[in-house]
Amino acid sequence: MIIIDADACPSIKLIEDTAKKHQIKTLICSDPNRILNSDYSKIIYVDQGNDSVDLYIANTVKKDNIVITQDYGVATTVLAKEAYAINPKGLIYDDSNIDSLMLSRHMNKRLRRQGFKIKGPKKRTKEDDVKLISNLENLIVKVQNKWYN
Repeated sequence: MIIIDADACPSIKLIEDTAKKHQIKTLICSDPNRILNSDYSKIIYVDQGNDSVDLYIANTVKKDNIVITQDYGVATTVLAKEAYAINPKGLIYDDSNIDSLMLSRHMNKRLRRQGFKIKGPKKRTKEDDVKLISNLENLIVKVQNKWYN
């Protein structure tokens, strides 16, 4: 299963098209502030509130699921459950990068509290979509190979 954290995920249609091509179930998780439509994915609206979508994903994800999220905390939980996590720009989270990403998040949060301005993410590009789909395809193949071996 592919689980999409709909918070700030602009590539839902691309992800669904890829899932459909591989006949993989897809679950889109959102709070009720977003209106989502899909003819393929199951859409789950969770209670509105801080981290409600993140908590739902953390409680739903199973081993070998693929989760698309930009939240490092969610990615950490996903990896702990022996599932896969990738962000909407195609970065695959794994044991080699998650600790440094979490540390960076922590340091940026501390700096913001001290009044420093922190730049946001770079503007999304077509190359980001290409990287996302390419790396998502690689993860799908990896998971399918585990199932059939």
